[in-house]
Amino acid sequence: MTQVYLNGHFINQQDAMVSVMDRGFMFADGAYEVIPAFYQVPFRVRQHLARLDFSLSSIRIENPLKHEEWLRVFDQLLAQNSGEHQSIYLQVTRGVAPDRNHLWPKGLEPTVLVMTTPLQMKLDEDFSHVQGMTAITTEDLRWKRCDIKAIALLPNVLHRQRAEEAGADEAILINEQGQVTEGSSSNVFIVKGNEIATPPKGMPILGGITRDLVIELLQFDVNYQLSERMVSQDELHKADEVWITSSTKEICPVTILDKQPVGDGKVGPVWYETASRYQRYKQQLATEYRENPPT
Repeated sequence: MTQVYLNGHFINQQDAMVSVMDRGFMFADGAYEVIPAFYQVPFRVRQHLARLDFSLSSIRIENPLKHEEWLRVFDQLLAQNSGEHQSIYLQVTRGVAPDRNHLWPKGLEPTVLVMTTPLQMKLDEDFSHVQGMTAITTEDLRWKRCDIKAIALLPNVLHRQRAEEAGADEAILINEQGQVTEGSSSNVFIVKGNEIATPPKGMPILGGITRDLVIELLQFDVNYQLSERMVSQDELHKADEVWITSSTKEICPVTILDKQPVGDGKVGPVWYETASRYQRYKQQLATEYRENPPT
């Protein structure tokens, strides 16, 4: 039986319920995080919790748990639920209000939910099975504070559904200036010659944890020029390689974009090199976590 954490209690998922007056239900008034756990070890967990702090402070909700308390909850759920690799989903809403009102009353107790689901690891030792993804481009219709990981995801849902109906795996969003922002649930990189470029973090773009790690892994490589800059839609279509990154997708090569091949239509060599570095880092982190778990 799958266990979840809800408001201080570990209970069966089928028994987990919240009030219809919860402001998360009424107004999407809350924030969330998705943290992969490879080999039952939460991946880049401190960075995820720091981003949670930012999101909650941005919408003026006090973090209901200290980082050490979040870690204990994660460890218990990972142990109780099945799967060597799991995805941790946590959500914090402003809480249950006495009536439906855009203004929030003082003194609300945040609603806290944490659950895990089995995660199919995208990258492993053998990259021979890796297939390129397909993507479409579409107009970015989201609000201006995409740097907050808010639970108000209707525009993202509509973008992802549009991709699905077009036979694609992801939608890459283009703003009014004809520039790439991100995917419906991912960050975007392009490779052209020896340059690897990704849009810079800011209000229109969520600071992806995997995005930041890719930059860390590449920043001292003299073979490539790493740029955090705006990327035009034209540059996207003319790129040698296109990648999307996220906590659950990891680093995925896009080989078909708007029904046209990216580069030669095959998974590119720069992706293979970067994915190998990422995989080595992932295994190293899991080993270090087991030997010296955070307290």
